[in-house]
Amino acid sequence: MSTSVFVQPSPLLELKNVTVVRNGNVALDGLSLTIPEGENVAILGPNGSGKSTLIKLITRECYPAFGIPGSALRIFGETAWSVFELRARLGIVSQNLLKMLDEEISGREVILSGFFSSVGIWQCHKVTPAMEQRTQEILDRLEVAHLKDRLITEMSSGEAHRMLIGRALVHHPPTLLLDEPTNSLDPRARRELTALLRKLIAEGTRIVMVTHHLHDIVPEIDRVIMLRQGQVFQDGRKHEVLTPAHLSALFGMQVEMQLRDDFYHLW
Repeated sequence: MSTSVFVQPSPLLELKNVTVVRNGNVALDGLSLTIPEGENVAILGPNGSGKSTLIKLITRECYPAFGIPGSALRIFGETAWSVFELRARLGIVSQNLLKMLDEEISGREVILSGFFSSVGIWQCHKVTPAMEQRTQEILDRLEVAHLKDRLITEMSSGEAHRMLIGRALVHHPPTLLLDEPTNSLDPRARRELTALLRKLIAEGTRIVMVTHHLHDIVPEIDRVIMLRQGQVFQDGRKHEVLTPAHLSALFGMQVEMQLRDDFYHLW
């Protein structure tokens, strides 16, 4: 009789004693954290806490300091990976993609560009019928099919953000990594984007969110990792981590917090 052996899947993200120096400053200072695949997580911290550097580590825009004992960075268990292969498992919506908002390209082209990791569609790109079909599926899923041919420069910030999320979805990634998802959005657009994220989670997409806004943390996110000065300050279940004492220490100021309709608010 054969016996099946359960193999624990590799974590989505695993950092051990990772230090990153940028422009002569320590951005991440011996950072260690693990995020399993299939978990909804928020990484919360003030400006300068290392959040952007963490995103850049994953996208290979910066690298850990070399020669530190015990230092390791793994994504899905691998220390080296192809960004092209990674896109099928992790869809990244970073602040760097906001530069596309200044491009004279349509909503359809923004989403199609996800197949080529480009800004827009160029003559060297061969757009297949399958790509066009997938793009239309995403437009319908995100309820922006009416914006298919509209220039990105003629869209609201909220509409443009949806297109960037659509761009990240083209390869059917099970997890989205969102960098400050509601930056530059007015209250209505923020509420609409929050509703979209909750819809995606309900449909099975997992979310890893990097933010400094407490109201970005949707009810479906249960784990919160607080970053402060390039290190993990707190890490645990949301109701244990999000306390006035922890938040006051995180942001370096006395704050009050309120829980309303399963959303946390800070002032």
